[in-house]
Amino acid sequence: MPLVKVYFHTTPNSFKVALMIEELGLTPEIVPIDTRKGEQHVADFLSVNPNAKLPAIDDGGQAVFDSGAILLYLAQKHGKFLPADGPEVGEMLSWFFFVSSGIGPYSGQAVHFTRVHTDSAYATNRYTKEIARHYRVLDDRLGQSDWLGGPNYGIADIALWGWVRAAGFVMDGQGGLSNYPNVQAWFDKVNTRPAAAKAGDWAKKFAFKTEMDEAAQRAMFPQNF
Repeated sequence: MPLVKVYFHTTPNSFKVALMIEELGLTPEIVPIDTRKGEQHVADFLSVNPNAKLPAIDDGGQAVFDSGAILLYLAQKHGKFLPADGPEVGEMLSWFFFVSSGIGPYSGQAVHFTRVHTDSAYATNRYTKEIARHYRVLDDRLGQSDWLGGPNYGIADIALWGWVRAAGFVMDGQGGLSNYPNVQAWFDKVNTRPAAAKAGDWAKKFAFKTEMDEAAQRAMFPQNF
C-alpha cells in the first residue's frame, strides 16, 4: 500500500492532520513545505492544492486539500472518529465545522491583525474580541460534554487540538487558556494520548524559515503586493 504523502508546515491546520495520521497509525511520507520561502507556489505542490495552502495530502494518487476535508476524508475512509449514524453524527459535524469555519479563520485573522498588519484598530479589536467569544463558546461546551463533538473522542477534537496548541500565541496578552479552564482541561486530556505526543514531534523534524521579512510576506500574502 502506498504511503500517504502529507505536505506539512508547523501550522495549526497541519497539526490537525498530523494528529489524525498518528491516531490512525499510518506511516506517512512527510513533505515539508516552507511557506515563508514560497514553496507553496511551486507547480508540483499546486498540482495537489491549487489554493497554495497547507496542509494537503496525496493518498495513493488521491489529492485532498483543506484540513477539514482531509480529516473528514480520512475518518470516512478508515471508519474511525466519526459516528456511523444517528443524532451523534449531526452533533459531531456541527462542532467540527464550528472549528473549521469559526475557531480557525478567526484565530488566523486575530494573529494577522495583531502581528502583521496592526494599522487598523477596528480590525484588531474585532478579531481579538471574536476569538475570545469563540473560546467562551468552547469553554461552555466543554463544561457540559466530555469531548467537543459528543460523548466520544472524534474529528471535532482532532480539529480543535491543532488550534488550541497555538492559543497562547493567538491570544497573546489576553491570558491564553487561563480564562478558559474547561478548554485547558480538555487540552490536557488530549495531550495524554500517545498520538498527540507523536504529532507534536513532527515540529522537530524540520527547520523552517522563521523570519517574517519582505520576501516571506510576499510569499505568504502575494495579494498585498
